[in-house]
Amino acid sequence: MKRIAVIDGHPDPSPSRFGHAIAAAYADAARAAGHEVREIRLAGKNIPILESRKQWLEEDVPDAVRPGQDAIKWAQHIVFYYPLWMGDMPALLKAFIEQAFRPNFALEYGEEGSAKAPQKLLRGRSARLIVSMGMPALFYRAYYASHSVRSFERNILKLTGIDPVTTSLIGNVDRSDAHRQRWLERIAAHGAAGD
Repeated sequence: MKRIAVIDGHPDPSPSRFGHAIAAAYADAARAAGHEVREIRLAGKNIPILESRKQWLEEDVPDAVRPGQDAIKWAQHIVFYYPLWMGDMPALLKAFIEQAFRPNFALEYGEEGSAKAPQKLLRGRSARLIVSMGMPALFYRAYYASHSVRSFERNILKLTGIDPVTTSLIGNVDRSDAHRQRWLERIAAHGAAGD
């Protein structure tokens, strides 16, 4: 059994959003299978953007971000769900990541001016990225080369030691209720397996 953090990055707090059902399907199935689960829903949280290097290095992490940091540190496996907005993750999730993945939490840089690579502080954790979109997932992969997902995986998760990273790309989310139900069942199967 694993300790799993599920980060629901959909910024719309409406419970009718399919994205919240996706995150809940994973979390509920994981719990039912015996995994320990902590859920973090970002919708409705006031997470300020970082505006300077000084803020990033010296200011305290906002209170709205601390539960997410705690869940990431606690977890063996981290699930990030987000809808593709304008080709990327929503600004709220980006702000959360910038605030949460601070020095001495995600990376340790050592002395200023050191030529050594930063130490990856989140080693030993795996992740799954679940991304929903209106376009076909195949088109996103082939034409856009999954750029948002690849950037998140390479430049944030693996950079900080989170590896392996697997993905679930859910295309055509508005196609039909049957299509959505099939995806909820697939995501629940990943939750039950803890992968």
